[in-house]
Amino acid sequence: MARRAAIVWFRRDLRLRDHPALRAALDSADRVVPVFCFDDSLLGGRHASGPRTQFMLECLAELDSDLRELGSGLVVRRGRPEREISDLAREIGAEEIHFSRDVSPFARQRGERTREAFEDIGLELHAHPGVNAIDDVGAPRTKSSDKPFTVFSPFHRTWVDIERRDVLRAPSSMPGLPSGLAKGRLPSLEALGLTQEVSDPARGGESEARKTYDRFLDGPIRDYSDNHDALGRDLTSRLSPYLHFGCLSARQIEERIPDGKGPAAFHRQICWRDFYSHVLVNFPRNARSEFQDRYRGNIKWSYAEKAFEKWCEGRTGFPLVDAGMRQLKAEGWMHNRARLVVGSFLTKDMGIDWRWGERWFMRMLIDGDEANNNGNWQWIASVGTDPAPAFRRLYNPQRHAERYDPNGTYVRRYVPELRDVPDEFIFAPHEMPDDVQREVGCVIGEDYPEQMLDHKAAREEALERLRV
Repeated sequence: MARRAAIVWFRRDLRLRDHPALRAALDSADRVVPVFCFDDSLLGGRHASGPRTQFMLECLAELDSDLRELGSGLVVRRGRPEREISDLAREIGAEEIHFSRDVSPFARQRGERTREAFEDIGLELHAHPGVNAIDDVGAPRTKSSDKPFTVFSPFHRTWVDIERRDVLRAPSSMPGLPSGLAKGRLPSLEALGLTQEVSDPARGGESEARKTYDRFLDGPIRDYSDNHDALGRDLTSRLSPYLHFGCLSARQIEERIPDGKGPAAFHRQICWRDFYSHVLVNFPRNARSEFQDRYRGNIKWSYAEKAFEKWCEGRTGFPLVDAGMRQLKAEGWMHNRARLVVGSFLTKDMGIDWRWGERWFMRMLIDGDEANNNGNWQWIASVGTDPAPAFRRLYNPQRHAERYDPNGTYVRRYVPELRDVPDEFIFAPHEMPDDVQREVGCVIGEDYPEQMLDHKAAREEALERLRV
């Protein structure tokens, strides 16, 4: 009897544990070939990112190593997947291909192209869950109108009751790769035409993901509801990059969440991730335009490039904003409370198009996820699904710093020129007397910039701008 061959197409599900597509392929075929295809149209597209791609390369290197320990290995190809994977299927005589469903418009359009190419050569296509906590993230509907959800709270109430699939174990062994098959090698970041732009990013890989979650479970999760906004203590999970690349599945995370108020608050964050995926699946135009019709094309955004550069560099003169932006440049990651503040500052105080902020974040973030990033930027710009009025998303950077970083720990960590500024001036250094500025070595306008705008005036302008 002929041996059946299958391909597992890894995309952003870079793990061996709890991998439905991999498990299904192993259950149905004697020969299983894992493959990753570097798609230049994605790598060099509008969300190109050196930091995120480097993180992905580290995830892939560990995946390849883990597969080799099981007797297999990761086959690497570069080019259009519909061509490269079709050629691979012909070479090994594959009859089926297994992959995880994804939600972005690009992923779905690419899925349609590859589906046509694979069906043309007789490949059976099998799409599996694994990227989200629930199997079909686009499927939930409101009870009243049988329409997709556009508000988080009712989505959450439905989401918690949706039946979950079982978490799968990693395979104990894998079939060897076909004899004579050119395995290919992982490229360097430079070979992909990208550069690393952050200095101290987290390291990618399934083992790092598991260690990161173990540390979170050992303590911080218990008080997550009280501490997740505490900027100076940084007691968040730091799991978002690993979730984006599937080094851990959302189901693996859910399975280990204990009972309690803190863990429940953390579980709610997993739901936010699924909510924004749900929105993007059902409203793909959100990827490029405002969800709310009244704002689409009607807001007079600013496109001041020099002002935008100051924001990107963390040179606005507002300590919390600058700390957040410098953390992004250092780590390719930013505390969520800081993300909200810098997003509000860009879109409300500076009046700059939210798409500019979305694009910069997608360039720099190692956890840059189109659904979550787009959803959060529209939320903070008051143009997305959330029905709250604009003034609810217009944050005062100084008051936020006083509330969420009361000792200035976060600001001092990422804005070193403010390290010796007295507590009473740490969030308003421009108010320091001249002699204090000289004494602490932080002269405003020389060592640290003047405030680039007046927040009170900018607030009034924002409210007027959004009154359309």
